[in-house]
Amino acid sequence: MDVEATKDVGHEQAAVPGRGRAARWLLVALNCGMLVVGTTGGPLISRLYFSKGGHRQWLSAWLQTAGWPLLLVPVAASYLSRRARDRRAPLFLTPTRVLLAGVGLGFLNGADDFIYAYGLAYLPVSTSAILISTQLAFTVFFACLIVRQRLTAATLNGVALLTIGAVVLGLHASKDRPAGVTSGKYWMGFFLTLGAAALYGLILPLVELAYKHAAGGGRAVTYALVMEMQLVMGFFATAFCTVGMAIPREAKQYELGEARYYVVLVFNAVLWEFFFVGAVGVIFCVHTLLAGIIIAVFIPITEVLGVIFLHEKFSSEKGVALVLSLWGLASYSYGEYADAKAKKKAALEAEEAS
Repeated sequence: MDVEATKDVGHEQAAVPGRGRAARWLLVALNCGMLVVGTTGGPLISRLYFSKGGHRQWLSAWLQTAGWPLLLVPVAASYLSRRARDRRAPLFLTPTRVLLAGVGLGFLNGADDFIYAYGLAYLPVSTSAILISTQLAFTVFFACLIVRQRLTAATLNGVALLTIGAVVLGLHASKDRPAGVTSGKYWMGFFLTLGAAALYGLILPLVELAYKHAAGGGRAVTYALVMEMQLVMGFFATAFCTVGMAIPREAKQYELGEARYYVVLVFNAVLWEFFFVGAVGVIFCVHTLLAGIIIAVFIPITEVLGVIFLHEKFSSEKGVALVLSLWGLASYSYGEYADAKAKKKAALEAEEAS
């Protein structure tokens, strides 16, 4: 649980001595896996809720972070472990100022959840997925401003292609609107989903910035601290959405039946919790942009699942937008790979020269 990262968390990989290296890579794989499951499963089951008779956007938004109590188990285990070693161990590892930042990030997350849920109510998941892929462009932009992430030509090319893909989709978007959704509501959903992508693109670098402040004064940033931050963020995001959520009366009218209605709600909460825990875990273990890349690169899987399970249309415009998105992701990923390889080569040459 208490896997440590370096002070410059988010730009250097976690520093773990000896046999801890295997544990760190296991942690990376675990968080990447959770992020993949949440990225593909979360939007799909949220759209299932709306397509089968659900209509409460606040409830859908609330479910995206309602799984935060699951984090009480690892956080409590970490605290009990610390108490066993030191009876004076504090309840929280996270500094107070960083916890307060987590409160603010939680409210931002709650607002983003609502914007996303409102947009998804009027869009097929295949369209929504392509629009959400633009969050990588926003993540790159805000990461450059907030955590001084360096931009390369490959990064800019990838962002440009993702943006063009979203524009191509927008030019012919209204052809695939769900049954019963007016043109006005469709376009509102279209732009709200873009807004949700932009806001989450801001949230990811702010989370990394919070980790940097937590590492101030030489303090070690551990995975237990990351779980505490996500617990705080999840609690306040859920509280934000609770204000606008009324207890639903739609279970009896749900197309899949009342029992399956509650199954959908439970899986909704669990899959989205995987997404958020995976995202902050990847930021902790590697950096912000990897989280953005993983979210964007699994867009094709989400689209295919939408076509298979929700019987959505896959138009030629979506195909063009998808190809442009994948091209952009490939360009960006190759640029990151080439940059990392050049840095490694320079480090080896410097070591040999010394």
